[in-house]
Amino acid sequence: MSSDRSPDTPVSSDPAGWADGVGGDGRDLPPSRGILGRILGAFGGAEPEGDSEAAGEDGRPASQAIAPGLVNLRRMRVDDVAIPKAEIMAAPVDIGMEELVALFREQGFTRLPVFRGTLDSPLGLIHLKDFALKYGFGANPPAKFALRPMLRPLLYVPPSMPLGVLLQQMQQKRIHMALVIDEYGGVDGLVTIEDLIEQVVGTIDDEHDEAEGDLWQLEAPGLWLIQARAPLTDVEAVTGLRLSAEEEEEEVDTLGGLIFMLTGRVPVRGEVIRLENGAEIEVVEADPRRVKRVRLRLPQPEDDGTASGE
Repeated sequence: MSSDRSPDTPVSSDPAGWADGVGGDGRDLPPSRGILGRILGAFGGAEPEGDSEAAGEDGRPASQAIAPGLVNLRRMRVDDVAIPKAEIMAAPVDIGMEELVALFREQGFTRLPVFRGTLDSPLGLIHLKDFALKYGFGANPPAKFALRPMLRPLLYVPPSMPLGVLLQQMQQKRIHMALVIDEYGGVDGLVTIEDLIEQVVGTIDDEHDEAEGDLWQLEAPGLWLIQARAPLTDVEAVTGLRLSAEEEEEEVDTLGGLIFMLTGRVPVRGEVIRLENGAEIEVVEADPRRVKRVRLRLPQPEDDGTASGE
C-alpha cells in the first residue's frame, strides 16, 4: 500500500462512524466528476465481449493474475485487492507523540488507521499532514499530545463490494482509505484508493516506494537477502535449493510462511533457523506479528579430504 496525495476530507473530532449509503450496485450514488468520473463512466458502459467468459460463474475473475484494465472495476471485488489484516499498520489511540513519529517514519505511509484496544475497534485515520501541521514545522503544540481530535473518518465496506462502487464512494466522500469488515463485524483487510487505481492502470510507484524486483538480493556467493513475502517456489528456483518438503509446499506459499511453519511462532530478529539440508535462515527484520526480511545461507560443500594431500 503506497501513500497517495489525493484531496483530504475535513478533520473530525468525533470517532468515525459506519459509512452510510453503501449500495451493492452503486445506483443510488450521484454521477462522479473529473478523471475518476471518466473512469467510472467507462465502468458503467457495456462490458466488452468475451469478459463474461473470463470470469467464473459467480462473476469473480477466473485467475488472480489479471491484467490492468477498466473491466476490473466491474468484475473484481474488494477482497481481491485488500491488504490482509495481519499486514495492516495501525496506531492505538493512546500512542505517544514520539512513538507516532517513529511509526510514520518506519512505515512511510501518509495515513494510518487508529484503533481503540484492538484493530476490530477502529476510530478513524490519522493523516501525516494533520499531525505535522499541529505538532511540527515550528508550531506551538498543545501542552498535552492528543491523537483523537486529529482523526479523520474511514470507510467501512463489505468484501463483496465491486471495486467500481468503492471507487465512487471514495471520490464522493473524499475518504481514500477503507477497512474491509467481515460478517461478524471484525476488520478483515484494508484498501486505499491507490490500490483501486492500480487495477486500472497498473502498479503506481512513488518516490518513497522501494524498488521491488528486489524480493531477493545476492549479497555474496551462497548468501541471499530475501523478503519474507517472496513466493517460496520462486526462492527455490533462484537459489537452486529445495527448502521444504512437498507436503509443506502445499500448505505455505511464501518464505515467511515456511519459517512460521517450521518454528510454530514468529521468530525474533537475529534468530537463526537451521534446515535439514544444512541451509540457515537468519531473521534480519521482524515485528511481533510477522517476519519481514531474512538472510539465507546455502549449505557449504562438505570437505571430502582430497585437498589435504591424503
